[in-house]
Amino acid sequence: MFGKKKNKDEDQNLSKKEKWIKEGKSIFWIIFLVLAFRSTFFEPFKIPSGSMIPTLLIGDFILVNKFSYGFKVPFSDWFTDPVYITGPDRPDRGDVIVFKYPKDPSFNYIKRVIGLPGETIQVVDKVVYVNNEPIRAEDFDGSQIMEDMDEKYKNFNFKFFKTKTGEHTHITQINEDNAFTANFGPVTVPANHYFAMGDNRDFSADSRSWGFVPFENIKGRAMLVWFSLSLPIPGLSTDEETFMFRPWRIGTMIDHSPGLN
Repeated sequence: MFGKKKNKDEDQNLSKKEKWIKEGKSIFWIIFLVLAFRSTFFEPFKIPSGSMIPTLLIGDFILVNKFSYGFKVPFSDWFTDPVYITGPDRPDRGDVIVFKYPKDPSFNYIKRVIGLPGETIQVVDKVVYVNNEPIRAEDFDGSQIMEDMDEKYKNFNFKFFKTKTGEHTHITQINEDNAFTANFGPVTVPANHYFAMGDNRDFSADSRSWGFVPFENIKGRAMLVWFSLSLPIPGLSTDEETFMFRPWRIGTMIDHSPGLN
């Protein structure tokens, strides 16, 4: 009798153990597949700074296409250079890319590709030149953009431009009161590297200050805004920063700005 009870208890314990093992395997494969999907296909990011205003605002949550330049072996870019199954294709001028910051790869940066390998980049009186040709830009009424502008930027003397960078039409802005960033270069982009700049020209730490982006650092191309919420950070935010929920930005494709067709 006692032997039967003991065997029954052992069977129950074994059954519980098998159940935990089965559930553990299921959780493992779910986590693995989610991480593999993020590593190879699409990954969400949050915009923490204003360097890409007005294209991207502080608090925008964006979706990045990780296979835009070729399919990668899952996790291959976590610890070393990515291994591509197809391609790789190279970024086009004007692409908005997410990449590992060259000075510290533990940080992700987002900027727009301005210069391709072998090209000469120069900024003269805040006009960007590629191979001695100015990037086409025309004055743009930014009054609607200023309505959505993050509070800490609203008091600056911004001028807006409808800019054609490669095949991408987008809006850039400059601070007319800042003369320190008026001129740069010329510099020549090395092989397998890219020159990147923020659309918020005078408030962007980019290739003008820290150098070029190696191709292997590029994670993918930014596609769209899927959420937009800016919250003040206690102890870090200024009194001017407020809660900002922008539902009208949900679903906005990158390079679409107010009034831009």
